[in-house]
Amino acid sequence: MTDAGGGDGASPADGAADAATARPDGGTGSTDGAGFGIYEGEFGAGEVPPEYETESYVEEHRGIADRVIRTLLDDRLALAGGLVVVAFVVIAVFAPYVAPYGPEETFAFMKPPLTSSATGSGEAFHLLGTDSFGHDILTRVVYGARVSLLVALATVAVAFSIGTTIGIVAGFYGGWVDSVLMRYVDFQWAFPEIILGVGIIAVMGGLGVVNVVIAIGIAFIDDFARIIRGEVLSIREEEYVTAARAVGMGDARIMFKEMLPNAVAPLIVQATLMIPLAILAEASLSFLGLGVKPTTPTWGLLISGGRQFISQAPWISVMPGLAIMLVVLGFNTFGDGLRDAFDISQSEVE
Repeated sequence: MTDAGGGDGASPADGAADAATARPDGGTGSTDGAGFGIYEGEFGAGEVPPEYETESYVEEHRGIADRVIRTLLDDRLALAGGLVVVAFVVIAVFAPYVAPYGPEETFAFMKPPLTSSATGSGEAFHLLGTDSFGHDILTRVVYGARVSLLVALATVAVAFSIGTTIGIVAGFYGGWVDSVLMRYVDFQWAFPEIILGVGIIAVMGGLGVVNVVIAIGIAFIDDFARIIRGEVLSIREEEYVTAARAVGMGDARIMFKEMLPNAVAPLIVQATLMIPLAILAEASLSFLGLGVKPTTPTWGLLISGGRQFISQAPWISVMPGLAIMLVVLGFNTFGDGLRDAFDISQSEVE
């Protein structure tokens, strides 16, 4: 039995409620004042059609140390290169404690690697053999690393200081100052570094570490000058430079206190890549007899000393050559990793 006026048991109020909640899109909720995209759940989150929804991601800015660490952890080659560089530096610094014998101790002549020679107190094991004078090659390579590191760092320091000064002055002032300085850089750039180094040593006269450092350092000036000039040209109209001029800062302070710190990242990468080139240049000059004094243990002199015995005792030249190859490769891969670490993406800038 049905209720009067109720139909199947549904009241008129229930029918009115169902009509109020009925929506043309099949959703639920009141249709009062319905407009475009106001129905809950009609177009998804935020009541926006799905085809118009976009996701934006801004990469968080990271510090330099964090960048380098993350890059080394992600790049296996850069990490391996960094380990080689660290090992090279440690061996060079602690050469007297790492080398098995003294640099001037002599043993049997031209002993092959992994052999021993008799001494007054027993036997001496030679991991890399001995040279034509009876010196232990491993000992000479270890002490040669110290000379190579010293020459490389001093050379890069000289080239960095002079080249950066030339480049930043040229880029800051522009005009005839830029033309004169960069024409000198172009003139020097036209000469191969090793030829220019030989010419500088010939002018200075004499052998020695100081002359080698000055010669190679001057030969590498153009690389740093070009890089810093390009950086300065791109930042000299920045707002902080204009503000520094407005408050009365001197040109020298603006260049070296304001602009240089903001342009130093590519210089650091370039310095890392120049160290192996300095090692090769020093080895080349020493091989030609124009480097350090003959009594100084360097990798170039070790290779030069074994060239006349290359058929009888190839290890005399091969072992220091392998050391040069390993260190140069390590610095190059590590430098490539640093270049990636300092490469700030556009998403971090915005």
